[in-house]
Amino acid sequence: MHIFLGPAGIPLTTKGPSTVDGIRRVAELGLNAMEVEFVRGVHMSIATAKEAGVVARDANVVLSIHAPYFINLCNPEKAAASKKRILDSCERAYHLGAWVVVFHPGFYGALEKTKAFEMVLSECEAMNETLLANGWDVKLGLETTGKPSQFGTLDETMAIHHKIKNCIPAVDFSHIFARDAGHIDFHEVLKKMEALGMDRHHCHFSGIEYTMKGERRHLTIDSNQPDFPALAKGLLKTKIRNITIISESPVLEKDSMKMLEILKQEGYAWKK
Repeated sequence: MHIFLGPAGIPLTTKGPSTVDGIRRVAELGLNAMEVEFVRGVHMSIATAKEAGVVARDANVVLSIHAPYFINLCNPEKAAASKKRILDSCERAYHLGAWVVVFHPGFYGALEKTKAFEMVLSECEAMNETLLANGWDVKLGLETTGKPSQFGTLDETMAIHHKIKNCIPAVDFSHIFARDAGHIDFHEVLKKMEALGMDRHHCHFSGIEYTMKGERRHLTIDSNQPDFPALAKGLLKTKIRNITIISESPVLEKDSMKMLEILKQEGYAWKK
């Protein structure tokens, strides 16, 4: 197993403000992954993406992208703009060398869940055709979401993957925990992930505060909501080959490094 660890965005201890500065800081810390955050909009130029991609390759830092939050593939009035935001992210991902673009698929609204699934599937098929036409070798990562009002259970994202192999579940363990009111069966989740037979997985982890409506805010992993050591134990017993775990903790890289120490304590032989 090869595990990639890093923060969601530029590390807090980075001296400069740029993505390139962030990548270099990730490498300095001995980590090997970073998720580039486009959550407020896609503002990176193609030239900057190319530059950052070279730096990441030289530093052996695996990149991914989180597309903007303003996405709802379940709403016909918002689907076109949502797809553009995702595809703009994919274009940058291609030039960055980022292998996956993660996004929240949308909200059920007044739709029945089967109808919402059909809409998300249709829009993902259209986006995948665009990726193929442009030669962008990038995965579409449908994130498991943290509120019952959102499309994005593990089973839903897996079902999309079974229809479109280039669409993968981006498993957010904390979202699953919050969505199920403080419960997650790591063994069951990892078993389902393993059964997909995918070469690479992309995941998020942090502590999380939740209400009856689902996720409320991210916490540090010291909250043990959910319990990272339990995930680490389970993960090292699976046959998953490659997995990226992005820290969405308020302390970002600090918790990535804490995850690394916990994995080492469980017997993982770290390979940067």
